[in-house]
Amino acid sequence: ALLTMKATAIATFFGVFLTCTYTAKEATKKTKKAKLYVPQIDCDVRAGKIINPEFIAKCPPGCQDVKYRVYGTDIYASFSSVCNAAIHSGIIDNTGGKILVQKVAGHSGYRGSFSNGVRSLSLPRWRESFLVSEGKPRKGVTYPSTLEYSSSKSTTVKSGNVNVPTGDAVRKEYRTTPVPTPATPMATTTPTPTTTTTDPSTTVPQPTTTPAATRTTAAAAKTRSGLHRVRDMAFRGTSTSASNRNILRHNTGVQRQEPVATFQRAAGSPAQLAMETDSWKPGLSLYDTGFSSKEELNPKPLEPISQGNQNCKVDLSFLMDGSWSIGKRRFQLQKRFLGNMAQALGIGITGPLMGIVQYGDDPSTEFNLKTYANSKDLRNAIEKIQQKGGLSNVGKALSFVNKNFFLDANGNRGGAPNVVVVMVDGWPTDRVEEASRLARESGINIFFVTVEAAAQSEKQNVIEPNFVDKAVCRTNGFYSINVPSWFSLHKVVQPLVKRVCDTDRLACSKTCLNSADIGFVIDGSSSVGTGNFRTVLQFVANISKEFEISDTDTRIGAVQYTYEQRLEFSFDKHSTKQDVLNAIKRISYWSGGTSTGAAISYASEQLFSKSKPNKRKIMILITDGRSYDDVSMPAMAAHQNGVIAYSIGVAWAAPDELEAIASDPAKEHSFFVDEFDNLYRYVNQLIQNICTEFNSQPRN
Repeated sequence: ALLTMKATAIATFFGVFLTCTYTAKEATKKTKKAKLYVPQIDCDVRAGKIINPEFIAKCPPGCQDVKYRVYGTDIYASFSSVCNAAIHSGIIDNTGGKILVQKVAGHSGYRGSFSNGVRSLSLPRWRESFLVSEGKPRKGVTYPSTLEYSSSKSTTVKSGNVNVPTGDAVRKEYRTTPVPTPATPMATTTPTPTTTTTDPSTTVPQPTTTPAATRTTAAAAKTRSGLHRVRDMAFRGTSTSASNRNILRHNTGVQRQEPVATFQRAAGSPAQLAMETDSWKPGLSLYDTGFSSKEELNPKPLEPISQGNQNCKVDLSFLMDGSWSIGKRRFQLQKRFLGNMAQALGIGITGPLMGIVQYGDDPSTEFNLKTYANSKDLRNAIEKIQQKGGLSNVGKALSFVNKNFFLDANGNRGGAPNVVVVMVDGWPTDRVEEASRLARESGINIFFVTVEAAAQSEKQNVIEPNFVDKAVCRTNGFYSINVPSWFSLHKVVQPLVKRVCDTDRLACSKTCLNSADIGFVIDGSSSVGTGNFRTVLQFVANISKEFEISDTDTRIGAVQYTYEQRLEFSFDKHSTKQDVLNAIKRISYWSGGTSTGAAISYASEQLFSKSKPNKRKIMILITDGRSYDDVSMPAMAAHQNGVIAYSIGVAWAAPDELEAIASDPAKEHSFFVDEFDNLYRYVNQLIQNICTEFNSQPRN
């Protein structure tokens, strides 16, 4: 019996042991099976479209294609195809595979190169970058099994000027805590969304105007207008308004005299402004003082985040004039105008986002793009802004915005156009042309709203005459609005909303015709001959006259070569189209040998090394024969320095050399004609290819 009991105990023990062992193995199997699910992305997915700051993804086969553009080398602009960038960096090949992507800060320049069968392009500047490495998880980092994309597809219905999501609309709420969370701090943090629901009825405050309120406003306007005229007369005495304003620009402690509150027709195109203002109905009187009661100063909870007007996805900064010249009353009118703009735009995370920078002696950010996510909170914040005072340093403010405002950390979304609206009382006290040019070349669209511009007798005191025309990218009136009085500012709310939301026209800042430094490298060898050389010069002139030429737009330079090289004229030599065309006519035929490789190196050093920052560098080389020296190495060096090379061969030009000189893909960058008289046939094709390539590049 004792032996039987022992045997039973042993059997029970082993049974329990085996059961535990089996259970442990099964648990281990289950644990092993719970592997990270790696989401797959398509070849055309760009890093900027994915919100996650770090993620592992699987690329499909077949992404090594020129249509999936890549910008940069090692560090890529977030506008690049993620998978083709991974092929370029050598992490995967054209069969696809897993990759690890890490978002990092934007760079001031990206260098193009040819690597692993992929030609990456150069890019002057972009606001976000990414790195690609093997698709292995980093220790201490949790990776998402699904990726968050920046686009939104919620259905909408029209409500006034704002699109309101229907039903239980989904919104993205940005948090400061990044996901995934690494064990050590990353170089940058990108906000990531969580999904919550909001009642659409609370997202968009609507302006309300009652007949009684309208009558009160009109009465108040009449009363204050009368007081205004008395005050104005007392201020002026026997002096002229011009002298008062001139004194003011040199003495920042005195405000400008206020003009009589008469409404005049705005300058520019009255019919267009009238059409644009038809649907605008201001919700609040422009004649209110703008001061809040003590009760209103108590902090209130923020409104729910709004989806916003999805037909107007722009990142918008207003430069608010806080100088002493504007005076307290006009400053309040300016705040009211900005509040009405916020209401009319329909602020929201899938629509326009708006921040404000106030300038005087120095600029400062009142709030950035991610501070407020609906119109009501934004309007309340605008009402509380206090005037800075000081001079009207607009140029300084534009430089500040260009360098500091449109950053990912401040809510810049990358895929939305960057727009700056500059409010100016009178005229600036510093120069704006250079600061505006740099901002435009960074992809910022600049609008000017000038109020009470300088009278004829005051123009002698303006530091930079025609400053608006120099600041905006066109002088056709689309990017500038002049308002005769602060009291008529409300009339331009709706026109301005329509213009800043017209994303098809916001490409004006940089186009294929106004944003390049184009260097012609012209073969002047003996085989060309005098008559054919004049035909080549006509070809160069026909191309040049299609571009918008000025100091701030496209610039033209030229080099002629034989065995030696000669700089005919540099990029900064001629600033008008007619001057450039005249300079081309004056080029004299040289005659000699053909050293094309040395000419490319010379052009890189003498022309393109002195190209302006953020200009596209385009080399157009015309030759009629095989070079006596190597062309591939000088051409490769030029490509690596961001030069986009086009080669045009005539008669005895060598096709292999033309391809080596041309940027990739060679078939879009090299041309061949059998005789000089047929060069003209390629003028339109060449310009079309230049513009096609430009339009494929990212636009902020």
